Amino acid sequence: MNEEIVKRQLTIRSFHCHEVVFGAATSFVKDGDYYKMTIKKDIAEDLKKSSDLFEDLTVKILKPGEHHVKINSVMDVFPISVKALGNLGEGITHTITGAYVMLTGVDTNGRQICAFGNSDGWMDEKVTFNQPGTPSDEDYIILVDVLIKEGYATKRIGPDACHAACEIMCEPLRANLKKFREGSENEKHVYRDLIHPGKKKVCVVKLVSGQGAMYDTHYFAKDPSGFTDSRSIIDSVGSPIILSPNEYRDGALRCLYG
Repeated sequence: MNEEIVKRQLTIRSFHCHEVVFGAATSFVKDGDYYKMTIKKDIAEDLKKSSDLFEDLTVKILKPGEHHVKINSVMDVFPISVKALGNLGEGITHTITGAYVMLTGVDTNGRQICAFGNSDGWMDEKVTFNQPGTPSDEDYIILVDVLIKEGYATKRIGPDACHAACEIMCEPLRANLKKFREGSENEKHVYRDLIHPGKKKVCVVKLVSGQGAMYDTHYFAKDPSGFTDSRSIIDSVGSPIILSPNEYRDGALRCLYG
């Protein structure tokens, strides 16, 4: 009998956030059995200054279940994660559960950013919660909403600037998250990419958006589900990209539209 071969191993440690508040500085710290996230109270001003394409930008903290709010078109919903050891798809990843970032936006002429079937409206009518890839009713949502200059809602540099602004807010949280030692997590999961000699090979084909204007997908960022240093599927001319199961699981893909 052929034995399975472990090609790579990924450990994901989860740190559960039970409260998100505004405060003097951005941080993610131990608070009893769980963790508390603080977002710098004037962070919106910092993010607004990151691009001259922005006319305005707001950051709101939505408490669990606070979903009946008006939103602009959703560009992405993503967790805050960081590589504590190794590269995407292997080593150790630290991730925050209980709080997720939602990025929305519109231009000054009322055109929704990345609107290929608008998702603007009441959040509880446009987002299906409690599903894989969406927040649950028990999660906090950090809502980043961008008002961009007219005409840039449908140009790549517009959505790209919005995603880059979110990175500025996330980096201090990732820096805190990376420092936590083994044993301080609330959950730990170990995943192995396995080779089964002599058995059939299985490939899953996933089609992603990359239409040359504003519908883009990025991959292999510096950190899981991140944007910094990521590559564009448009710039790669839609060439096939091969991902291992653990690279996919570790957040190698970043959607730039809702």
